[in-house]
Amino acid sequence: MMKFVRAWLLGTLGLAELLVIAVVHLTYGFYLFTTAVRRDLSRLAGAPKNAVVGDGQAEAVLDGAVPPIVLVHGVLGFGKGRMAGMSYFAGAEEKDDRVLVPDLGSLTSMHDRARELFYYLKGGRVDYGEEHSRAYGHARFGRAYDRGHYPMWDEEHPAHFVGHSAGAQVIRLLQQMLHDKIGNHLPDFSYDNPTPTCPLRRPLLNNSYRNELAFDGYENTSENWVLSVTSLSGVLNGSTTAYLGGIRPEDDRSMSFVCLAQIYRVGTTIYHWLDIPWLKRYYDFGFDHFGMSWHTVGVSGLPSLLAGTSGPFATGDWILPDLTIQNATRMNADVRTFPNTFYFSYATRRTTKFCGVTVPSGVMHIHPLVFIHVMQLCRWRHFASEPPCKDYRDEDWEDNDGALNTFSMTHPRIPVEHPSLLVEDDSNRHRLQPGIWYYKIVEADHMTFVINRPRRCVPKGTCWVGVFRD
Repeated sequence: MMKFVRAWLLGTLGLAELLVIAVVHLTYGFYLFTTAVRRDLSRLAGAPKNAVVGDGQAEAVLDGAVPPIVLVHGVLGFGKGRMAGMSYFAGAEEKDDRVLVPDLGSLTSMHDRARELFYYLKGGRVDYGEEHSRAYGHARFGRAYDRGHYPMWDEEHPAHFVGHSAGAQVIRLLQQMLHDKIGNHLPDFSYDNPTPTCPLRRPLLNNSYRNELAFDGYENTSENWVLSVTSLSGVLNGSTTAYLGGIRPEDDRSMSFVCLAQIYRVGTTIYHWLDIPWLKRYYDFGFDHFGMSWHTVGVSGLPSLLAGTSGPFATGDWILPDLTIQNATRMNADVRTFPNTFYFSYATRRTTKFCGVTVPSGVMHIHPLVFIHVMQLCRWRHFASEPPCKDYRDEDWEDNDGALNTFSMTHPRIPVEHPSLLVEDDSNRHRLQPGIWYYKIVEADHMTFVINRPRRCVPKGTCWVGVFRD
């Protein structure tokens, strides 16, 4: 009887916690959206009669004399031109005329976002790869860029890349593609043991490659196209957040029946099925290449999309499964730290030790969007029979910033430790060397670098080669 009562109480508390989190996320999203609409309405009131609001990003003209800075947003983020010109990076792009902020899929997979980033810079129609597209069941080609934002990008005209959250891992994957000159790891499908939440089990990554060019028409790509990589709260080794969101730790791909990921899945599916142009000018989840619009699938196609038997959530070609520790380990097994590239990382933390227990710190300075998540990540325990990676210990992953684990942010360390150096004293600025991850622990939450928070991308006294300056 006591076990039943305990299970009932825990289940009730879990549902209440999920409800509160969902309300906070939806409220914050609605706040951002209405803020963007109000901005456009205020502009429209004083604009010429035929003016159009909410348009895409204006073309940037760069001559390559000075390497540009490319800011890559994270999960649920957006690029320049979306949200009525609201800045995801808290206005950082306004500090320098050589800063580019691409608009990538906000929930699409690491692979798809890496390829979108390439064509954003070089120009042309986004090519997701013939074999990858066939394996995951979506169109091979996506958005077209008549002119790339940095078409001269090559080894002689490299660029600095700065990624927030999942954006950091997207940059690393793109650099590996540039080095390999062939497509990303392609999966072998596994249809065994389908579940109601994942009818077609997500393709399992392996280490095999096909002979398909990573970027058709570009045979001479190189990792040296990337001059530096700066990670801002980057998810470099996966995160227990993926499991809290609903990904089952037992198989790192299927979803729990009731979880936050299911809410996002249903909402995203309906959003893409409705396909309302003026809404998508403000915000786009990035799944157009899956053809989920009612223009394509009709009313009869909606039930299968909502059930998760078709679309990106059927095969797992979206961002949350990529954020599990298991899939990050598989990706990191092939994504290198290159000897000619400078690597920097800000690992954020909003926790501390109190009587041997990890608890939130600086409570009054934690963003409402991640407030509850700080405590959730502190107490997360991996209950699956198999650990997500070798030498996994729950206590290593307790420190967090409300969205990701600090352990994951410092530098690539799973399954192999990459060269790294903790920066505590900035007097060594002149001794920086490529091929080493210089990282610094920052007492801040996950939202410090983004949206409408005060601009603190680089706290005073840091050594990050001037990619950002106070």
